[in-house]
Amino acid sequence: MVALPVIVLLMLQLVSGITATSTTTAASAATAAINNSSHPTFQHLNVKETIAGTRIRPLEVSEDPEEGGEKWMMKVVHRDQLSFGNSDDHRHRLDGRLKRDAKRVASLIRRLSGGGGGSYRADDFGTDVISGMEQGSGEYFVRIGVGSPPRSQYMVIDSGSDIVWVQCQPCTQCYHQSDPVFDPADSASFTGVSCSSSVCDRLENAGCHAGRCRYEVSYGDGSYTKGTLALETLTFGRTMVRSVAIGCGHRNRGMFVGAAGLLGLGGGSMSFVGQLGGQTGGAFGYCLVSRGTDSSGSLVFGREALPAGAAWVPLVRNPRAPSFYYIGLAGLGVGGIRVPISEEIFRLTELGDGGVVMDTGTAVTRLPTLAYQAFRDAFLAQTANLPRATGVAIFDTCYDLLGFVSVRVPTVSFYFSGGPILTLPARNFLIPMDDAGTFCFAFAPSASGLSIIGNIQQEGIQISFDGANGYVGFGPNIC
Repeated sequence: MVALPVIVLLMLQLVSGITATSTTTAASAATAAINNSSHPTFQHLNVKETIAGTRIRPLEVSEDPEEGGEKWMMKVVHRDQLSFGNSDDHRHRLDGRLKRDAKRVASLIRRLSGGGGGSYRADDFGTDVISGMEQGSGEYFVRIGVGSPPRSQYMVIDSGSDIVWVQCQPCTQCYHQSDPVFDPADSASFTGVSCSSSVCDRLENAGCHAGRCRYEVSYGDGSYTKGTLALETLTFGRTMVRSVAIGCGHRNRGMFVGAAGLLGLGGGSMSFVGQLGGQTGGAFGYCLVSRGTDSSGSLVFGREALPAGAAWVPLVRNPRAPSFYYIGLAGLGVGGIRVPISEEIFRLTELGDGGVVMDTGTAVTRLPTLAYQAFRDAFLAQTANLPRATGVAIFDTCYDLLGFVSVRVPTVSFYFSGGPILTLPARNFLIPMDDAGTFCFAFAPSASGLSIIGNIQQEGIQISFDGANGYVGFGPNIC
């Protein structure tokens, strides 16, 4: 194995789970908008292919032995292929996803309303990311090795959380996970953190027991993890990242079923990004690829990985919520026409209220109710020719597209502060509810002033974070 070098470049293969559509149409629409060279007014949604993309596919796992390590290639993962099983009914899986999503949003709002490493050198290293929705959590997963020798584990990746943690033996209370629970007694690199350590001081809810630093993280929806803090080696392919501060969870409960724990990618100092520190400048990026495709996506760390030609939007800091990545959203567009919504509705106040958060852990984009209603009404006005269907779950704008092969729909765009306009692929805002042709407008209102750009809307778009300079980039590539 090789030690992690100065510029960290982590390529993680990703398979997500929304829907397929015409990649040419989606790519051309999104590229034009990202480059800000034109404002397309419509595109086509391939209904037949999108419905076909809701069917689960078998899990394929390949193990390629390499000198000193392993590389796991995970294509498409479904709960049916894992020990705890999964429904093969798309509607049933979607209902579960939306219920988890509602808890996620409520958790983020509660967190906001309540206020609140080593030196590395660099070679490319990698492993695989899969869709956590098929694992039972609704998030994206990465396969990494924990400890020495490395024990392969699925970890939820979360841009809205900081702590890195895994379930640990002895496990007083653990939920079901796909792999054996990590046993620190079997790891030569596991080192407990003392209560007097500066690493322990960085925890928000640190405690002390028998001289060891204890942590506790609650996610607001009833999910939590409690245990001891440790320094441990994480392995990505052939590369070892040593002395990562992780939580060793002995009491865990929540929506993480299938995963061993969570790899926090938030903006705080205890996240994986924060622990890599100045060596990467807080730089990372990802491409989340839609379910139903054979494509792979990527999660990248390191300044050299920041793409040239991206449309850069300033990140907005909220001292009350340093873990979250806020961006400036100026407005919304439908069919190439900007919807008459005041920019103030998306602004982060001096008190830390409102604002717009990019979040990999939320599926459906939430907008303040007044903004959502104006946005939805503009979309309805331009889809009057499409047959309507009754609302489903949190969605009040749905269509009956049974019998259609393809439909023409207006474009949907985000107008960012500073000028960039991002036009979404059709699959990112019209999603299938079942295999009978019911599609819904994949946005939802929120009584809170907080807006959240969810992972359905982010899929297929290259997104990069330049933490050192305070920017998030969109494009230039479509994945």
